[in-house]
Amino acid sequence: MNIIHVKNYEEMSQKAAALLFERIQQSPKITLGLATGGTPENTYTALIAKAKENGQSFSHVQTFNLDEYVGLPAEDKNSYRHYMKQRLFDHVDIPKEKTHLPNGMAPSLEEECRAYENMIAEAGGIDIQLLGIGSNGHIGFNEPGTPFSSRTHIVELAEETRQANARYFPTLEDVPKQAITMGIQTIMEAKEILLLISGKAKAEAFAKLCSNEVNEAFPASILNKHPNVTVIADEEAASAYTQKAHL
Repeated sequence: MNIIHVKNYEEMSQKAAALLFERIQQSPKITLGLATGGTPENTYTALIAKAKENGQSFSHVQTFNLDEYVGLPAEDKNSYRHYMKQRLFDHVDIPKEKTHLPNGMAPSLEEECRAYENMIAEAGGIDIQLLGIGSNGHIGFNEPGTPFSSRTHIVELAEETRQANARYFPTLEDVPKQAITMGIQTIMEAKEILLLISGKAKAEAFAKLCSNEVNEAFPASILNKHPNVTVIADEEAASAYTQKAHL
């Protein structure tokens, strides 16, 4: 695991965007695994800026998002499809048909999970997967206790996760209770993983990740077994680990 220490959220975002941009520039065809939430927002902003500055086309890019809420249509302003359109898709020339998210309104959610797995496989897998981490160690919406062998599946969202996402909704009650998420095994099959960690609220999670103990009670710990992971962590996120290292 390659850990890059940066000063703050903005530097983390710039470094992450630079790494993603380099992969996009270098590849005649590339499949990106994308994340949502607060952590990658400025990464997308910086990536758009780099594309415009360099006249870089995204026509050769295909994307698969980690997850989507169950019960929210794509046009709902709190859906992850809407998030991605606002923060990336509407600002680059990536063809809409090459942007994939699970359909949380599918008549059969189980069939949607199987179909999503098949689409990823048909694309040749994910070349680089962007990840954030929850304070409880979740990656995607894979909560503690999720089997490492899991594939795309329906999850009941932990109360902690719903509360963390409640700031995007009018009330906590409006936050969906279920989501479709890529499974841990699916994430681990990405050829490269880029994990972003920022802020004091993630300090304990970063320290646990760095302990190298692999346990399903802390889903992100499996990343220690992946051969090509880059972690970009800012000073606040690294603070608990740094303190322990000096004890």
